[in-house]
Amino acid sequence: MTAKFITLEGMDGAGKSTHIPAIIQMLAARGREVVSTREPGGTELGERLRELLLHEAMHPETETLLMFAARREHVVQVIQPALARGAYVLSDRFTDATYAYQCGAKGVLAAKIEQLEQWVHHDLQPDMTLLFDVPVEVSVARLAGACSPDKFERESAEFFTKIRNAYLERANKNPERFFIIDASKPLEEVAKSVKDIIATL
Repeated sequence: MTAKFITLEGMDGAGKSTHIPAIIQMLAARGREVVSTREPGGTELGERLRELLLHEAMHPETETLLMFAARREHVVQVIQPALARGAYVLSDRFTDATYAYQCGAKGVLAAKIEQLEQWVHHDLQPDMTLLFDVPVEVSVARLAGACSPDKFERESAEFFTKIRNAYLERANKNPERFFIIDASKPLEEVAKSVKDIIATL
């Protein structure tokens, strides 16, 4: 039985995290171990770096380097061991998020991110990526009610437009693993779309 690495992507306010428990349940119903994790984070060090990344101002390239430092720990300590023992790994964000946020929205050169990607996980890519896509105005409206928003959630509509465009560009370049979900639809419709996609694994 083949292990699978599944990632969830989307800009802040897309609602992807809402569907994680249902996805875990669907995968576990197959009698397999499911490891649910997130980025930045996933390890003790990663979670400490997460606090810095989400709340401290820093140069975009510093941000990118810290993201990949946390990611290396995540890959070595969590993702690769779980896949090696045949588990499903479900990660809330992975490297596509770095291309969207740090490259697409903050201007870090894609070539630099590609170099880090090759260094940190050259032999590891998701088997399936669910991209929760919403219009920018929907994202902004949803985030308006957030309590204690992090530095990304406080960004402008222009920032989110760049993120969305970068994600859709990634999806267009990698159609074999990306599944785009219209996350602006009612919750039950989004949940059905997620269920139908996971069923194809």
